[in-house]
Amino acid sequence: MILPLFTMQKTSWYALPTKDVLEQFNTQESGLTRAIIHRQRKKYGRNLLKIAKTRGPFLRLLSQFNNILIYMLLASAMVTIFLRHWVDTSVILGVVVLNALIGFIQEGKAEKALKAISKLLSPQALVIRNGRHYVIPAEGLVPGDIVLLKSGDRVPADLRLLTTKSLRIDEAILTGESTPIDKSPQKVNPDSPLYSRTSMAYSGTMVTHGIGKGVVTAIGDQTEIGKISTMLTKISTLVTPLMRQITRFGRWLTAGIVLMSVVAFVAGVVFRNYSVEQMFMAAISLIVAAIPEGLPAIVTITLAVGVTRMAKQNAIIRRLPAVETMGSVDVICTDKTGTLTKNELAVQTVITSVRKYQVERGEGDDPFSGDFQSEGQPMMIDEDLDLQNIIDAAILCNEAEVTKRNEKIHLFGDPIDKALLVLGYQSQVDISFKRHTLPRNDFIPFESQHKFMASLHHDHQGHGYIYVKGSPELLLKVSRYQLSHGQAKPLDTIYWSKHLDKLASHGLRVIGIAMKKTKREHLTLNFQDVDKDFIFLGLLGLIDPPRPGVQEAVAQCQQAGVSVKIVTGDHALTTKTIGEQIGIRDAQIVVGEALDRMSDQELNQIVGDVAIYARTSPEHKLRLVRALQSQGHVVAMTGDGVNDAPALRQANIGIAMGQKGTEATKEVAEIVLADDNFVSIAQAIEEGRTVYDNLKKAILYVLPTDIGESVVILLAILFGQIFPITPLQILWINMVTAVTLTIGLSFERAESNVMKRPPRAKDAPFLSPILIWRIFFVGFLLVICVFSLFLMEIHLGRSLAVARTVVVNMLVVGEAVYLFYCRKLYEVKWNPLDLRQSPIVLVSIVGVLILQLLFTYLPFLQHFFHTAAIGFFQWSIILGFGVVLYFLIGLERKLIAYNK
Repeated sequence: MILPLFTMQKTSWYALPTKDVLEQFNTQESGLTRAIIHRQRKKYGRNLLKIAKTRGPFLRLLSQFNNILIYMLLASAMVTIFLRHWVDTSVILGVVVLNALIGFIQEGKAEKALKAISKLLSPQALVIRNGRHYVIPAEGLVPGDIVLLKSGDRVPADLRLLTTKSLRIDEAILTGESTPIDKSPQKVNPDSPLYSRTSMAYSGTMVTHGIGKGVVTAIGDQTEIGKISTMLTKISTLVTPLMRQITRFGRWLTAGIVLMSVVAFVAGVVFRNYSVEQMFMAAISLIVAAIPEGLPAIVTITLAVGVTRMAKQNAIIRRLPAVETMGSVDVICTDKTGTLTKNELAVQTVITSVRKYQVERGEGDDPFSGDFQSEGQPMMIDEDLDLQNIIDAAILCNEAEVTKRNEKIHLFGDPIDKALLVLGYQSQVDISFKRHTLPRNDFIPFESQHKFMASLHHDHQGHGYIYVKGSPELLLKVSRYQLSHGQAKPLDTIYWSKHLDKLASHGLRVIGIAMKKTKREHLTLNFQDVDKDFIFLGLLGLIDPPRPGVQEAVAQCQQAGVSVKIVTGDHALTTKTIGEQIGIRDAQIVVGEALDRMSDQELNQIVGDVAIYARTSPEHKLRLVRALQSQGHVVAMTGDGVNDAPALRQANIGIAMGQKGTEATKEVAEIVLADDNFVSIAQAIEEGRTVYDNLKKAILYVLPTDIGESVVILLAILFGQIFPITPLQILWINMVTAVTLTIGLSFERAESNVMKRPPRAKDAPFLSPILIWRIFFVGFLLVICVFSLFLMEIHLGRSLAVARTVVVNMLVVGEAVYLFYCRKLYEVKWNPLDLRQSPIVLVSIVGVLILQLLFTYLPFLQHFFHTAAIGFFQWSIILGFGVVLYFLIGLERKLIAYNK
């Protein structure tokens, strides 16, 4: 049995001295003994995450039948079995099974989120046990184990660090912090949030630099990444707005159908003296006529078309209803790092003693192109000796490596060092030549204790130079001069302090650069060499810059009534700067510590007004999404780190980054952006709204036929007439022709105002009063046409089979005519017969005409559906009625415009 680490989790290990931590785990730096390891494993279990069970294929298939309309069809099938009407039974059951298979195939994605998180755990760990080093499977770690870390390792469990040397760890998957964190064994404040616990190394994070040693404080589900995994298991899947509306619509429709069937049954038995068996079949005919059997298939096909279109826009849909849900989103909660930004540092500002430069990125996606601007004017590098010296120092005092593969430049190393090399490429300096002419003889690597890196260089004439980069405050203390127009001048600390404060206030990460000359024989670099007499060269302001196109995408979302909020683990000032750059200006900012002090009620009051949330934890993000949902918002959450996974799962739509996103976020997300581009989100919202419009058009199109058929059956019962149409013929119309024609509507393009209207209300009815009127109006016209043609054919002495064949073809022609007008909901000035933008509609109409010819003249189908061949006269009358329908429906549309 695995016992939870309750006592361990209550202890703030990061706030205790290392000696106390070792004592509490009954361990020492030489490691645990075999006996203690056995006892700990028995108590705490293995270092693994529990994987929740998922639904199997059988249960997923059964879930496709969980639909009230399907229940009605199954009940009808049971009655036909009882009455031994086997053909009717087989056709009805065939419709049900077809719908289930379509849904099963499209929804066949199993939940893999927890498995994806488990892949983030390190497979192996280097431990010290009994004073010896061992490489063991990470799942074998127990609390109290001593673990060694080096650059490139994934941390195998939560560790309290004991010793470090230049240790930096990338914690972006947990905190959203865009740069690696300097680690040390020094204890921190007990109230420190996750991102400030510099004495801890957390499971699943990556060591980017240096070495370290730590004691295991938590394993498995009790690690920080394990808590996220546990949160995921406790979040239930939300019902999408579309499914909620269709369920509500289905209940009302079912109630109406049942009521109408009961009225018909009672009227037939009591007032028309029909037998109970006859009225059972009549009631089934009525149910079959009224139920839109093809609706589930139409919904699935329309969503699938949206999936295909979104895939072309680099938005991969993992769950079908997500296509439409995007159209109802009114709030996007977006992570910053890797979502709005590139997740890589870049130099944005260069300050010399006489000028301030903005580094502007060049056109396109080439990170190595750009130019330098001072006071809005472009500047050439060779025009400013001070700028040249800063860039030279940034290239030389640098540990990043450059490789070239397939004519592309690849950089490896610390993010700051890589950003400085990119600065060199943007200034068009030949980096290889510069490093060759001033080779490095020695260096002092960056460590958090001394906050600088220094390097010693000599040119081929023997001139020596020491370059140093790091904390500006520290470099200003060791500098005596500043470079001004290529000359060493007295240091102006007030000038530099003013610019340092200004850069920091804009959320930039600031580093200073300095240099001094040294002797030819100076070949070894010591700390004493970097304590005085430097020439301060300047300041560099770095930031993780916005991705190209994000500003335009945010503006498009805002125009469409969609609020964009930044929810990140990064610094407040940095996030504010990025927000201003992408168009979220004058935003209120709330940090994680403030959220901790707020009650749920207080959060609900401010959540809609605040646009930026900084220094947030996974729990904060989850609370924010829930608070927004409690206010009635439909929320999309974007992210790429494991820290985003619970909020993505809770959100109405989770959007993961496909390239830089972890597998965990991809598996909980409904949408994965293949290009990691926020621009695709705006396009996905547009496509989602288009899909919803097309679904509404499809239902607006299908229901008049069902109403017409059911009213025809009901009137025939009430007036004691022969049925103008049989249940099998109704199923032919509903499943074959109606679905075929409706497919054309699934491919309709977006209407012109799709991104200029606000998101639809969460609880808005699926059909407005105007659309309900139109459904009954067209249904009424079809009833008139059907009875007129049926009575005329009977009056002329035609057989019942011929009369019913005319009725079926009249209904199909009426459907084809009505289809022209269902292609647009909002457009006023358009030609319904212009199919240049809707070739699929034309193809579907031609396809249905071919099917109707087979239905009318193919002997096998004549026998099965009890139809007969009809002549030119009947076709002329049918087409004449079709023309009249076209003009009457067109007149109604002009008189009653739909604007909602």
